[in-house]
Amino acid sequence: MKKYPKLFLCVLLALLPSVTLCAADLGLLLDQTVGFGGYGSDGRLDYSGMAVPRFSALLGDNGSFFISAGFRADYANYADSVDHQYKNWLFMPELLRTELNLRFGQGNFTAGRMQYSDPLGFIANGLFDGASLSLDTGAGTFSAGAWYTGLLYKTRANITMTDKEMESSNVKPDYSNFQDSYFAPRRIVSALSWEHPGLGQLVRADVALLGQFDLAATDPLNSQYLTLKLVLPYKAFVFDLGGCFELMEISGVNGIGLAGELGAAWAIPTSFESQLSFLGRVSSGVVEGNSVDAFLPVTTQAQGYILQAKLSGLSMLSLDYTARVNESISMGISSSYFVRSDKATYSGYGNDGYFLGNEFFAHLLWSPVSDIQANLGGGIFLPSLGDAAPNGQNRWRIELNVIWALY
Repeated sequence: MKKYPKLFLCVLLALLPSVTLCAADLGLLLDQTVGFGGYGSDGRLDYSGMAVPRFSALLGDNGSFFISAGFRADYANYADSVDHQYKNWLFMPELLRTELNLRFGQGNFTAGRMQYSDPLGFIANGLFDGASLSLDTGAGTFSAGAWYTGLLYKTRANITMTDKEMESSNVKPDYSNFQDSYFAPRRIVSALSWEHPGLGQLVRADVALLGQFDLAATDPLNSQYLTLKLVLPYKAFVFDLGGCFELMEISGVNGIGLAGELGAAWAIPTSFESQLSFLGRVSSGVVEGNSVDAFLPVTTQAQGYILQAKLSGLSMLSLDYTARVNESISMGISSSYFVRSDKATYSGYGNDGYFLGNEFFAHLLWSPVSDIQANLGGGIFLPSLGDAAPNGQNRWRIELNVIWALY
């Protein structure tokens, strides 16, 4: 037991007694994905399936409790952490959102494994273990929270701030060394935020100050973020503007990172629901001779459906069209172009230029009833439309995802 304290804690949390809870609800979610993709003419099949049992209950008049777990089976080519051979199947348990929620007056307190997202959605976004407190006032909603990442499944947390963490994320968990291969990097994340739904009855504002503190024994990487996002709806349009200033400290050396986004959406006046939207995101790269460095988010949020790039020393311009044809069918098509901020950050794509290439993606969603959803998607990334690696192989993928909620 002493050898696996984190594993024991996860199991203990999953088995917390609920005999005193009332007004309970029990459910099961099945999430299945089959994909086929690769580079050039080389394609490989992969499969990911997850069963998610969940339980919720009310606690008196002002509280609620929710617990969910995931039992996942993946089929793909995984590098083994010991002999670097390939193993096709991976079976992995996971504790998902599990939280206690208490409401009092104009406030709300949440503790456990909860979902958190920064205002921009690409700095810290996902599940975190900890507690948060929010208070609704006439001047807006004020929130504060603090969380720990070291008990999360590393693939779910997706924290790759350093080269060592990036390498660790690519090595699949090994049951013979579960404690060292399963858990995410140990970091403390905290946030203070303020949100107002309508400044001047017009603009929605969201401001947050985030900090993450590395608990690694050697070469710790700490960072702080000041973020701002403004959303302006106007008739059939919605405009948003956001930015982030990052201060990072790596082994006593300070640096700064910058990131921002600009978006616009137009609800097209057609006989069915449809929308045309634009999103531009930019992040700083390494600038020689000063303290500007590549922007480093806490969690890695994939940019692009096919490229799945990290927003660090990268910029993206995306144009999307979505339409809901009828009650059960919707569709979408997007085009995204990627530009790197410096030639060193994404050196694996080539060193000739800054333009990585263009990605095209389309999907079709069918939901005949509320508890069944099927999503067919596919796309291709074309490096030939850039100058970084114009002779590189195309990257492509098609996949089918089916979600079935059982109650």
